[in-house]
Amino acid sequence: MRHVMRVWWAVLLVVTTLWLIADAGGAQRVTLIDWRNAMVQYSGLLAITWMGVGMILATRPRWPERWMGGLDKMYRLHKWVGISALVLSVTHWLSAKGPKWATAAGFMERAPRGPRAVSSNTIERAFSEYRGAAESVGELAFYAVLVLSVISLVKWFPYRVFYQSHRLFAVVYLVLCFHTVILTSFVYWTSPVAIVLVPVLLWGGWSATMLLLRRVGVDRQATGTIAALEYYPGVHSLEVVLDVPKGWHGHQPGQFAFVRSNRWEGAHPYTMASAWSQGTQRITFIVKALGDHTSRLREKLRIGQTVRVEGPYGCFTFSGTERRQIWVGGGIGITPFVARMKYLATLSPPSTMPVDLFHATADEDETAMAHLAADATAAGVHVHISVDARDGFLTAARIREAVPAWREASVWYCGPTTLGNLLRTDLMKSGLDAHQFHQELFAMR
Repeated sequence: MRHVMRVWWAVLLVVTTLWLIADAGGAQRVTLIDWRNAMVQYSGLLAITWMGVGMILATRPRWPERWMGGLDKMYRLHKWVGISALVLSVTHWLSAKGPKWATAAGFMERAPRGPRAVSSNTIERAFSEYRGAAESVGELAFYAVLVLSVISLVKWFPYRVFYQSHRLFAVVYLVLCFHTVILTSFVYWTSPVAIVLVPVLLWGGWSATMLLLRRVGVDRQATGTIAALEYYPGVHSLEVVLDVPKGWHGHQPGQFAFVRSNRWEGAHPYTMASAWSQGTQRITFIVKALGDHTSRLREKLRIGQTVRVEGPYGCFTFSGTERRQIWVGGGIGITPFVARMKYLATLSPPSTMPVDLFHATADEDETAMAHLAADATAAGVHVHISVDARDGFLTAARIREAVPAWREASVWYCGPTTLGNLLRTDLMKSGLDAHQFHQELFAMR
């Protein structure tokens, strides 16, 4: 997560610094309108930059994934820059509209305005002819951003509505690129601001085009056929086994993939619950009924059905130099650990690293628990089951008590964010280094 924060702060500081360098007239501002014009420019530049970063991340580029710690972390940055762009867009809109409202209400006097100076620069004159159009479409795009942001952030809306509407951000971004090019102070194009603004507009525009053409991740997609389905009623989860004979180049335990079984629903991210074998060429997913889509999968999926798989993604791959590991799976967050145990069971000679698996769950299913116990035995993993109603909620104190050498271990957590944050904070206060705690960000929306 530290790299996520570094990128966010880097965008803020770089854009602000370059704008201050370019804003040579800052010292001469004396009127409210002067400061209003400056805020319009600054908020617009920062908002479009953050939106551009969000567009680039939406294409799921490979190059920053390992540095940032996985696509789940990249998507968290995508969410944060999106919210930041929304806040700056509101600021931009209020800065532009506020003086007009204040004047109409009688709180301000209309500033005298003479004819706009005619530039000697041909390009600047051409830009000025489109100012009215750029202002109009920019305002409409802002209202669209508000509506789309509400749909994205309010989880009351079904995933399919989120998926279909979220792609419209690409259209809005392209419109705002036009708005930015025309209305950005012309002197900025020959100032240090252009060092950031030009690449962001071009790269962000290309990314938006790829999103609209549905070209994201096409080189990492494969077609699979459902080979088996098994439902575990006690934990409301469905196990789906796919045959993927072509196009899938393997994955590491702990990684996830986007799976699409319905074009209109879109692709959902699921962690793979199986190790990859070139011999069987199968992928297993375990899906818990947590929403409208996952609750219907049991009725919608059938053996022999074709689905689309894209991946693998993620860096939750159990790497590190520590001499032992502690795994914590909350609810359906047990999935990556199932995949890792299946992988460990295939090693010859077997792994000698001590591993303790803590599975915290609100529900129980005898068949699912039997499968988990069998996988743990085959992998040589010590399992600790914690059922909420029987044992209470899992705490860091219980982990420390069960594993006296916990300071020597790396901790791998996948599950609800609240529980993960509590465990991380407690263990770090007790002496665990930050780099020893690895957390998969469960919620990607």
